[in-house]
Amino acid sequence: MNERVLMSGNEAIAEAAIRAGCGAYFGYPITPQNELIAYMAKNMLEKGRIFIQAESEIGAINMVYGASCAGARAMTSSSSPGISLKQEGISYGAGADVPMVVANVVRGGPGLGSIAPAQSDYFQSTRGGGHGDYRCIVLAPKSVQECADLTYLAFDLADKHRMPVIVLADGMIGQMMEGIVLPPEKSPSELPQRDWIAGKMYNRAPAPDGRRAARHITSIHLKPEELEAVTRARFSRYEAVQAAEIRYEEIGCADADLILAAYGTSARVCLGAHKLAAQEGIKLGVFRPITLWPFPYQTLGKIAAQGKPILTVEMSLGQLVEDVKLSVFEAISSSGAKSAKIHLLGHSGGVIPTEEEVFAEAKRILGK
Repeated sequence: MNERVLMSGNEAIAEAAIRAGCGAYFGYPITPQNELIAYMAKNMLEKGRIFIQAESEIGAINMVYGASCAGARAMTSSSSPGISLKQEGISYGAGADVPMVVANVVRGGPGLGSIAPAQSDYFQSTRGGGHGDYRCIVLAPKSVQECADLTYLAFDLADKHRMPVIVLADGMIGQMMEGIVLPPEKSPSELPQRDWIAGKMYNRAPAPDGRRAARHITSIHLKPEELEAVTRARFSRYEAVQAAEIRYEEIGCADADLILAAYGTSARVCLGAHKLAAQEGIKLGVFRPITLWPFPYQTLGKIAAQGKPILTVEMSLGQLVEDVKLSVFEAISSSGAKSAKIHLLGHSGGVIPTEEEVFAEAKRILGK
């Protein structure tokens, strides 16, 4: 039996990254993810791996880019304002097809905002965030166990699809402590062979003059037609991501009176409201997207086609709800199904909804 250990979400992300083969970490301190960088500072160095507290968030993300191009599994972490500073580097990584893992432990905003938990970076994460046409895979844990599991997965997805992967955990998930089972540590032989990196050549003969052929890893394409062709090819890969990597959790949605749609801490709150409702004979379903991109539009759309009302619960003032609306729109467009009424219970600035509040709003919608 695997031993359970008590860890915070931040520590679980860090330890899972190490076990996934992270060879280089670059970061800059910011609340509420400082436990993550502190854990990496101690444990990466003890394992003889690379840890650098960069001079800034901008420096950190560019170090991740360089280390990944040189062959290392590399990551950074920060919280909302720091992630904003990293957006240009994430866009460069996406534009050069460089795998990287970015953990965002979200706090209240905009601006400096607060250090309390929030989910208001949803648009930034799921819509690219930086400049240009690109996507990031976005994984949203609801527990400390999932902080470990999804971070471990993030490195494999980043290498498999050669793109940035964001682990989006709100400040509550990052700070809370739970007992978890850690994933096994990967050996160097288990890590994927990167035949595209700068420097080392895999299965390629040198040029006739004995010098290796040049290999450029870049996001610059000055001819408009060339840039469009490269971007379209990348979006074809994104279609493969959408076909293979969608993850979600569905609880009691088949016969529910009302569906609660939420992720992260808000989903935990909804599970509590689900239990309160059961005590009064009211059926609340819970739909939780685990991949915020690619979003499970079709699955939620099929649930919405039942015509049951949907209450989106989020620690932001209407971001997740936009993807819920798109799910309903797709269901109506493809099947002519009855439109489900969509409602929003949103908080901002670090305010966390309560189980009782969610249940009361569900009863109000149902007229009970």
